Amino acid sequence: MSQAIHGRGTGLQPDNRYAAEQRIAIDDGWAAEAVAARPRTVVQLHPAKSIISRNQSPDLRFSQSINPYQGCEHGCIYCYARPSHAYLGFSPGLDFETQIVAKPNAVELLRAELARPGYQPEPICLGSNTDCYQPLERELQLTRGLLQVLLTTRHPTYVLTKNALIERDIDLLAEMAQQGLIKVMVSVTTLDRELARQMEPRASQPLRRLQSIEALARAGVPVGVLAAPMIPALNDHELEKILQASRDAGAVSAGYVLLRLPLELASLFEDWLATHYPLKRAHVLSVLRQCRGGQDYDARFGARMRGEGVFAELLARRFRLATQRLGLAGATWALDGSRFSAAALQGQLDLF
Repeated sequence: MSQAIHGRGTGLQPDNRYAAEQRIAIDDGWAAEAVAARPRTVVQLHPAKSIISRNQSPDLRFSQSINPYQGCEHGCIYCYARPSHAYLGFSPGLDFETQIVAKPNAVELLRAELARPGYQPEPICLGSNTDCYQPLERELQLTRGLLQVLLTTRHPTYVLTKNALIERDIDLLAEMAQQGLIKVMVSVTTLDRELARQMEPRASQPLRRLQSIEALARAGVPVGVLAAPMIPALNDHELEKILQASRDAGAVSAGYVLLRLPLELASLFEDWLATHYPLKRAHVLSVLRQCRGGQDYDARFGARMRGEGVFAELLARRFRLATQRLGLAGATWALDGSRFSAAALQGQLDLF
């Protein structure tokens, strides 16, 4: 069991799975090397070679995404993106939330990619892997720059976040909404402030996210709530309350995801439970594994987001009934890509 670090999701630092050597912690009676009580965030600027990622997953509503940041200072212990930090040579543990990589040329790359001959405007999702509105965005404003390009070209866009910083860009989002170009999903995992503080320590508190939903809706921006992840015996009992509060704030659609524990995330989450909720640890993991065929994770399309078995079926039914009752079911996700034009970028492209 690791030592909790104030303001961080985990105190563990598992080895990068691609490293030539792996270390295994063994208690030999000597004092272990202590992790700094307040590890600082280190930001690295790494120019990217390309900016649009593409997928063919039937579980997702989009085939294109942009993540201007890798790693995320929000420190959410459940984040399925943690294992991806190994590709950069970092640990999926504490490194994921303290070693942040930003792509300073993201905006220029997007301009160039959208201007390529024959480009077809499929919706682009911002923040599908790591949050595009994490604290670093206040300074670098990469997400705002990307939105300006997408607005200029009239490109259909999805945004996913759990940070109230999105309110800063309501001017752009409202203009995109008027043209049918934008839909926003705000992730609300719990309404319990203490649970949120332990589980997602540097993300906006639940009430602030509801206020963001209200602000976006008031500005005419189509906004939904993503109740994710749902964790058995920890926050799943809040599902209906989250949907109700979000609808009351102005949400017009909803989604949910059952907790996913790929690769190193399984041991990180289990350690977090042992540290913060030791009496619930065995129950939470038992139900999760029942939903995953006895394993920590099932990567199959169609099963990875929802799970299988009695608990998963009950959760899906609860979600379906609640969204029907609240008028959150059946919302359309169609965006207008018919007016896309890269010609509007010509003057900007001449600058590069």
